[in-house]
Amino acid sequence: MAEKFIRDIYYYKNFYLDFFETLNPDVKRKFNWALKLITTIERVPCKYFKYMEDTTGIFEVRVEVGSNIYRVFSFFDEGQLIILLNGFQKKSQKTPKMKLN
Repeated sequence: MAEKFIRDIYYYKNFYLDFFETLNPDVKRKFNWALKLITTIERVPCKYFKYMEDTTGIFEVRVEVGSNIYRVFSFFDEGQLIILLNGFQKKSQKTPKMKLN
């Protein structure tokens, strides 16, 4: 049975795709699985897709493979459209707050 997509995902420039290409195959599979989850279910568990507090609409896609943790910043545009920005491998327990000048 074909999956019903309730959200679309787009990439901002090539930032996410460039990040994705640096990942090992297991991490790539997990990201693909998480993105499929985000596009096909109404209530995505915050373990995989979480609003970042103290921001104006930034979310993070969260993936764990073994002891490695990865994040991709994203936001909604026009309701059900998710824009993926850039990703990184998390090295500490807390995502650093962005400083504004």
